[in-house]
Amino acid sequence: MRPPPLAGLRVLDLTRLLPGPLATMHLADLGADVIKIEEPGGGDYARTAGAVHGGVSYFEMVNRNKRSLTLDLKQPAGVEAFMRLAAAAEVVVEGFRPGVVDKLGVGYRAVSSINPRVVYCAITGYGQDGPYRDRAGHDLNYLGYSGLLDQIGVAGGAPAVPNFQIGDLLGGSLSALVGLLAAVVDARSSGRGRYVDVAMTDGVFAHSLFPLLTVLGLGQVLPRGQDLLSGGMPSYGVYATADGRHFAVSAMEPKFWQTLCATIDRPDLAPFAFATGDEGQRIRRELEAVFARRSFAEWTTVFAGVDCCVTPVLRFEESLENEQLRARGMIVEVAGVKQFAPPFKISELPFAARRAAPAAGQHSAEVLGEAGFSGEEIARLQAQKVI
Repeated sequence: MRPPPLAGLRVLDLTRLLPGPLATMHLADLGADVIKIEEPGGGDYARTAGAVHGGVSYFEMVNRNKRSLTLDLKQPAGVEAFMRLAAAAEVVVEGFRPGVVDKLGVGYRAVSSINPRVVYCAITGYGQDGPYRDRAGHDLNYLGYSGLLDQIGVAGGAPAVPNFQIGDLLGGSLSALVGLLAAVVDARSSGRGRYVDVAMTDGVFAHSLFPLLTVLGLGQVLPRGQDLLSGGMPSYGVYATADGRHFAVSAMEPKFWQTLCATIDRPDLAPFAFATGDEGQRIRRELEAVFARRSFAEWTTVFAGVDCCVTPVLRFEESLENEQLRARGMIVEVAGVKQFAPPFKISELPFAARRAAPAAGQHSAEVLGEAGFSGEEIARLQAQKVI
């Protein structure tokens, strides 16, 4: 069997909570040896803070296939141990506020001075420079500054808060993966690493394509719920059924819209797929009245065999049982906990849960031993509560 594509890639993961740990879990799923470095004691805050409903913490869902090393970087012996590990690492990922790792003595300049090949990725809310660099923030703050939050919601309503961390996951996790893997490819050929500065606000802002198109065309965005994709065009939107459920209509191409109109026995609506303004709202009301006549189950049956981009809006527990997602193997069980499989399918790379999310410090002695620490050195670090 072929080794996984990132086999042999050694990653030191200083991140906690969500954006960084998810990014490094993707690396681990692809075969990288990810060493999660946590503070002695409680470790990553997500171990406890993530269990918001009294059940499983999301920590378990974003830290599989990693090893855990507890290391007190506030002690000189902890910094020295980290630097010995960093000398042989290809990647370091951190998610502290700008300047923190430099104060600790484990920043990019310090690491690259002993390991010029290292790729050092920093994930922050606002980046390493600019007037906001030192500000605290969470997902909603990044969405707010990027202009995206103002665009989400219905006409006349307040901005809608998504139950999906767009800034953390798109702006943080995925943007970091693109940047650091590009730098790894370069480092392996050139022998020189790079510093990768990822700001979650930048990641959201850089993907807000349709608001930018509107500004370029009109000089400003349209009010929430009135742009083409947020309610201004009847062929793209969400429609309520008779029993309070919803259907997603994305019949943007003329052939799909015409098929939709034929299926609901309203051929008179066929010319108005791209209607906007008052006419667009009139057609939307017509479509709302049609969908309100039947139940969710009835419409599901009607559109089951019709290829026109009209689909049920599933509740999440229904998505867990959805035949397409199950056929793709998107739900796996690791140590008794349901979680997501990797969202990419790569030939000759079956998903493998080699390890469940580790206990804090579970692999400390193992990792240090592999790095050349003697048993006496490890015992001394334990006695000093460095690990």
